[in-house]
Amino acid sequence: MTISEELPLEGIRVIDCSRVLAGPYAAMVLGDMGADVIKVERPGSGDDTRRWGPPFTGGESAYYLAINRNKRSITLNFKSERGKEILRRLIANADVLIENFKHGDFDRMGIGYKELSKINPGLVYCSITGYGASGPYAAKPGYDFMIQAEGGLMSIIGPANGEPYKVGVAIVDVTAGLYAANAIQAALRYRDKTGKGQKVDVSLFESQIAWLINVASGYLVSGERPKRYGNAHPNIVPYEMFPTADGYIAAGAGNDTQFRRFCHVLGLDGVPDDPRFRTNPGRVENRQALIPMLRERFSTRPTDEWISRLEEANIPCAPINPIDKVFAHPQAKARDMVVEVLHPTAGKVKMVGLPYKLSETPLGIYRYPPLLGEHTNQVLQELGYSDQGIASLREEGVI
Repeated sequence: MTISEELPLEGIRVIDCSRVLAGPYAAMVLGDMGADVIKVERPGSGDDTRRWGPPFTGGESAYYLAINRNKRSITLNFKSERGKEILRRLIANADVLIENFKHGDFDRMGIGYKELSKINPGLVYCSITGYGASGPYAAKPGYDFMIQAEGGLMSIIGPANGEPYKVGVAIVDVTAGLYAANAIQAALRYRDKTGKGQKVDVSLFESQIAWLINVASGYLVSGERPKRYGNAHPNIVPYEMFPTADGYIAAGAGNDTQFRRFCHVLGLDGVPDDPRFRTNPGRVENRQALIPMLRERFSTRPTDEWISRLEEANIPCAPINPIDKVFAHPQAKARDMVVEVLHPTAGKVKMVGLPYKLSETPLGIYRYPPLLGEHTNQVLQELGYSDQGIASLREEGVI
């Protein structure tokens, strides 16, 4: 695919002054949709994630490659006066700016929303911070792991009587990036109707709280502190992982009819008639009596046999797949979740495909994750800088 094809956000220019994960992820989503994303990086070193490895390929870290497709890269020291001038010129013809520095950093440099909106009143300025633009923690930096801890996530993950666990990926950063991309598009829609830009304020802390979903609602309704249930569900029983004769299986029954079929497959036909287990609330209350019976029965046969039997009975179930099996999965292949991209230093690179499919405007990876500063000259020429002027900027360390 090439960027010349009609894409949903074609014509939208995004200046991505963020780094690491939350901001770059938001910008990547907009780039996937066809926006012209210009990634602004520090001269010489660039985004921190370029050095987060191993593994590396062609001099680029796998981490960096994961979140920077469909962008152009320029290097710019926007803490210098000439660098700020270039940023202002970029903003004059841009639609969106994304930054994830500490709250107030861009304001102190004279390139915050108040100043940039004077240059471009239609600008959608997205600031992603640890704790938001107000409140007693506004100035505190945010890190995914710490927010998983402070925002309540780790308190509900892990064995019931063991240590709290974090999620195996930086899920707070990712979801904050998704919220930011969604909010930016809403602000663009408003801008298209009114001509007015606005500031979009997204925080890791609030994003974490927002997707506690039923766990948060359960606490707000009952006032009771949620517990850890390991791989079990707090409100549905059975709905968890069970050991089999040769591994593990995830299986569950979301209603009483499914539970009766579930027990029939396991050869426990009398269990659904037990008053303790007849309804889901009863099963939740009496999980300590029910689950050991189910675990004992699952341990008698191999995973594949249970999968076959449960699927035949239309019971939700799945194997616990390692990552290699995920990418070899027939559904992942059918849905193009592995895409091969040609990269100038790494050659052919396999990348995760796009999870969203649009029928009228097909999406894809039309730009490989850019080399550091690969498009600096190109972008500056678009702004009207001469070759001599660009050389002068490079000599001064501005780019």
